[in-house]
Amino acid sequence: MKKKQTSPKNTLNHDRAFERKAHRLYGAAACFVLVLTAMIAPAYAAGGGDPLTVVTNLSNFIFSLIRAVGMILLGFGVLQVGMSLKSHDPSQRANGIMTVAGGIVITFTKEILTLITGG
Repeated sequence: MKKKQTSPKNTLNHDRAFERKAHRLYGAAACFVLVLTAMIAPAYAAGGGDPLTVVTNLSNFIFSLIRAVGMILLGFGVLQVGMSLKSHDPSQRANGIMTVAGGIVITFTKEILTLITGG
């Protein structure tokens, strides 16, 4: 029985296949962007309210999100300090204390900014 001879892989064909895949991916991404652009709907303001009220509401919403992130960091820092006390790891304890301090600063960002600006 004769053994079938295999030819070395042609890198040119491999490059062409990769190029075809890249073109398909680019085409799909371009179509996706085109569809997103075509589906833009205008947003109309509700009511004839004061624009300052809208900005204030957005500011309150953003600061509540920042406060939530700060509370999560605060909880994680307390957990890290507790774990360091259990494992007697001073570097983890220092990291935990820094995380607690950062969480406190982030949690009270709105109050700190109000204090700084005097408003």
